[in-house]
Amino acid sequence: MKKTNIRLFLSLFISLNWVTVGCGLLGTNTEDSGNNANTTSDAESLKVGTLLPITGDLSSIGQNMPTAVQLAVDTINACGGVNGQPVTLVKEDSQTDPVAGSAAMTKLTEVDKVAGVVGAFASSVSTAALDVAVRNNVMMISPGSTSPIFTQRAKTGDFNGYWARTAPPDTYQAQALAALAKKQGFQNVSTVVINNDYGVAFEQEFVNSFQDLGGTVLNSSNPVRYDPKAVTLDSEASATFANNPQAVAGVLYAETGSLLLQAAFKQGLTNGVTVLLTDGVYSEDFTKQVGKTADGNSIIAGALGTVPGADGKALEDFKNLWAEKTNNTPITAFVPHTWDATILLMLAAQAAGENSGEAIKGKIREVSGGEGTEVTDPCQAMELLRNGEQINYQGASGNVDIDENGDVVGVYDVWQVQPDGSIEIIDKVSPIVQ
Repeated sequence: MKKTNIRLFLSLFISLNWVTVGCGLLGTNTEDSGNNANTTSDAESLKVGTLLPITGDLSSIGQNMPTAVQLAVDTINACGGVNGQPVTLVKEDSQTDPVAGSAAMTKLTEVDKVAGVVGAFASSVSTAALDVAVRNNVMMISPGSTSPIFTQRAKTGDFNGYWARTAPPDTYQAQALAALAKKQGFQNVSTVVINNDYGVAFEQEFVNSFQDLGGTVLNSSNPVRYDPKAVTLDSEASATFANNPQAVAGVLYAETGSLLLQAAFKQGLTNGVTVLLTDGVYSEDFTKQVGKTADGNSIIAGALGTVPGADGKALEDFKNLWAEKTNNTPITAFVPHTWDATILLMLAAQAAGENSGEAIKGKIREVSGGEGTEVTDPCQAMELLRNGEQINYQGASGNVDIDENGDVVGVYDVWQVQPDGSIEIIDKVSPIVQ
C-alpha cells in the first residue's frame, strides 16, 4: 500500500448485525490431521491446507473458519475444480499456540505438500509459521492475523511474496478504536494487552492515535502486558484499573482476557469504567466466560469494541450460500474473510495454470485487484480464467485488493455487549484513505 494519510470518522447510521455466534460442519474432499486419506490420487492436483484455531485461546472465534474453507473448496470442486482436477483440503489445528502452529505448518508443507495455506489466525502463530511456509515456497493467506508487524516485515522482503491477508492490519483498527473512544467523550484511558505480536503492536498504535486525538493514556509509560499463558491476573487487573481511567482498552484473547476482567470485577475496579475491546474477543462465548453479576447481568455489559466488518459485493450471495449449506448456522466474525482467502488461493492457481505455491504467489495480486473483469461468483471467475481472461475478484469481506505488502483496507463494525451477554453491532467506523 502506498504511503497514505488516514483519517477516521464514525458514521451515524446503525448497521445490521449479520455477525452472531454459532458453528457449522461441512466435509468433502478433505484430509483431516490424524485421518489423512487422500480423496484424489493425482499428485498434481491442488492441495490447500488450513491452520486455524480449533482449540486454544481463540477457539471461540475460530470454530467456523474451517467450515468456510470447506465450503469454498466444495463450491469450486462442484464447478470443475482447479486446473481440471478437484482440490484436496488438509486441516490442521493451530491450537492458538506458536509452537503447535509451527509444527503443523511443517507437516502441511513438508509432509502433505500443500501449495497454499489458509491461516493462521493468531498473529503470533502466523509469525511462527511463516518462516516455514516461505522456506517451502508455500503461499499463506490469513483471514485474521492483523498485527502491523507483517506489513513491516513484508516491506523488508522477509516473506518473498508468500504472505497476504484478507483482514486489514491493526494499524487501522487501533485508529478506529481510538476514534471510537474519542467519540464516546473519553479524555483518559488505560490499556491492557496480551503480550504477543497482536497485543503489543495494537497497543502502540492505539496509544499514538488516541494521543494524536488529544486524549491521555494514563499508563503509557508503564503499559500492562500480560503473559499469554497466565492462569491468574489479579495484579495485572489492579494495575490496569489504577488511576481511575474513564475507560480501559483491552487487547485480549478470550480465555485469558476473561480471567483479567473477572479479577477486576471481583476487586471492585470496574464500576463506572467502560471496557473497550477488539476482534480478539468478539464472541458471546467470551462474554459467557467473563460471567455475570449477582443480579444476572453481564459483568461487562455496555462494553464497546471493534471488529473487521464485511461489506463486499459478494456478501449477500455468500450469506445465502452459507445459510443453505450450514442449515442456517449464524455467520461469525472473520468467516467471510476466510471464504475469500480460500477462493483467492484457488483462483490464483487457476490463473497461473499451475498448482504450486510459487505459481499462486505470482498471480494472487492479479486476481484480487488487477485490471480484469470484476466478478463476485467464484465459479464464474473460474470460467473466465479457463477461457484465458483476467479477473478482479470482489469478495464477501470486501474488494480484497491485496497490495504489495499483502494488505487490504477494510471497514470496522462497532459492537456492544448487552446486559444479557449478547453482542450487537451498533455502528461502523471506516478508514478514509487519501
